[in-house]
Amino acid sequence: MKPEKITHNGNTVKTPDNPIIPFIEGDGVGPDIWKASVRVFDAAVEKAYGGARKVCWREVLAGEKAFRLTGNWLPDETINGFREYLVGIKGPLTTQVGEGMRSLNVALRQILDLYACYRPVRYFKGVPSPVKRPELVDMHIFRENTEDIYAGIEFMHGLPETEKVKSFLINEMGIKKIRFPETSSIAIKPVSVEGTERLVRQAIRMAVEKKLPSVTIVHKGNIMKYTEGAFMKWSYALATREFGDSVFTWEQHRQIAVQQGAEAADRAQQEAVDAGRVIVKDVIADAFLQQILTRPAEYSVIATLNLNGDYISDALAAIVGGIGIAPGANINYDTGHAVFEATHGTAPKYAGQDKVNPGSVILSGALMFEYMGWSEAAALIYENIEKTILGGMVTYDFHRLTDNATLVKTSGFADAITANIYKGKG
Repeated sequence: MKPEKITHNGNTVKTPDNPIIPFIEGDGVGPDIWKASVRVFDAAVEKAYGGARKVCWREVLAGEKAFRLTGNWLPDETINGFREYLVGIKGPLTTQVGEGMRSLNVALRQILDLYACYRPVRYFKGVPSPVKRPELVDMHIFRENTEDIYAGIEFMHGLPETEKVKSFLINEMGIKKIRFPETSSIAIKPVSVEGTERLVRQAIRMAVEKKLPSVTIVHKGNIMKYTEGAFMKWSYALATREFGDSVFTWEQHRQIAVQQGAEAADRAQQEAVDAGRVIVKDVIADAFLQQILTRPAEYSVIATLNLNGDYISDALAAIVGGIGIAPGANINYDTGHAVFEATHGTAPKYAGQDKVNPGSVILSGALMFEYMGWSEAAALIYENIEKTILGGMVTYDFHRLTDNATLVKTSGFADAITANIYKGKG
């Protein structure tokens, strides 16, 4: 079979039987988990389609390996590869804290305008959890990926340009809330109508198409009124304007309550629920972080800003087993470009030890197959990663929290999943 490119017609992804998919193996533990994961991917595709389909993997470079071989942390060839072949996958990449190069993960998202970070969070039976009812967590997180503080508009204290910014704010704008202007660094938090709407549109679209009960807008609009508060207002406006009778918003509930009273508003919302309409609601971010522990079943699809989304995704992942088993996707639904990724760090102290859980990359690959329309291969991965964990074959992160389990290496975990895939009906 001649390798072919995945294409996008403006609405849907079209995947050939032999797609070219670029991959970055990643830094630190990246090579270990990639070698394990790609075997699971190939087994799932072979089993699902009887050899009629096959992924043509094409390595592209980023991070430490790229710097070692090319002198560049993120070569243009890598960006062009993801741009040309549309869909790709990557392991974790090194990011220095407080200095040095900017995050390569953030750079990829911004260069390719991968505006939606999609993180589904679900529980697999047998995974150790710190909460009593982890199975109640079943959420789809849509995190805005290109704006907010993560836009990287920062000015370090002591530099001439920083003094210009502070002088403008204090002298031209009359800002008096910089408590220690002589020693303050400055960051700017952009939040736009366009960035909000394209993210929230996808969140609501998923809820409507999958018949999920609600979309929750998570924000800190009580404090940041003109950025996060605006995000909430623009989200409600979009929901009403573009989705009409498919949704019922808390903003509508509030309006009915003012005009007709609380009982009428509650009745209207219940009628909407009975009719199968998606409820679009909002919650303050700190309250939400409490409620995912106390009443997670009340939440389904989440739409939030960049920084909130980072915190929320990892907090939810901890409930269902940790980021070692949390998948992630960065998607531009308008162009079709998508990069699927491990959501954890590089864990350099474990590099080359064949030790860590490859679940994050494996499940990200399953997400990728779903995006490509290869749902049968994805289903095999979901089914058999759970079967493997239930069978007691786990890596060290789960083993130390599980009774009567067998400790396996990264490669051993992949061996067990692959064996289960081939043993299953097909």
